[in-house]
Amino acid sequence: MILTVAIDGPAAAGKGTIGRAVAAAFGFVHLDTGLLYRAVGAMGGDPIAAARALTPDDLTRPGLRSLEAGQAASRVAAIPEVRAALVDFQRRIARAPGGAVLDGRDIGTVICPEAEVKLYVTASPEIRARRRWAELGAEADYDRVLAEVRERDARDTDRADAPLRPAEDAVILDTSDLPAEAAVARAMALVQAALERARGA
Repeated sequence: MILTVAIDGPAAAGKGTIGRAVAAAFGFVHLDTGLLYRAVGAMGGDPIAAARALTPDDLTRPGLRSLEAGQAASRVAAIPEVRAALVDFQRRIARAPGGAVLDGRDIGTVICPEAEVKLYVTASPEIRARRRWAELGAEADYDRVLAEVRERDARDTDRADAPLRPAEDAVILDTSDLPAEAAVARAMALVQAALERARGA
């Protein structure tokens, strides 16, 4: 059986937490597509050439979760040729037998518009910045993190190619005041319903 779960949303909204939990619960493959762009940004040099040469091993590079890698990812993601080079990579994983969860910013709108489950996970910039600030530790400056979250949101939503936005048929999950366990439970219920529909078809 093939079932794709597309999870989109801005940075630090909870996409990864939900995606990993859903994949583990149902035995699906999980791909954090942001890692593709983080890896391309971290490789330096020509980002288009880096995207075309990307391998799964590149996704294990150290430092890909840093704030700097996130900013680099957002910059290279605005380059249409980079996005085009990574589309097939993502689509192959998305339609893998046994099910797949992909989280990113254009999964439900561009990469997998046919996904059986689409979620758009969001939260206020202040909440997301506080989460990222807590991840980074005491040496991080909250005001700087908040400014960078807002800067990245603007870049991701305003880019001409595959801007960040919910798919028309996506379920919106606002995690600003929603505990992680509740958000995961809601996502799992949606996936379970999709599986039951698929089995009954």
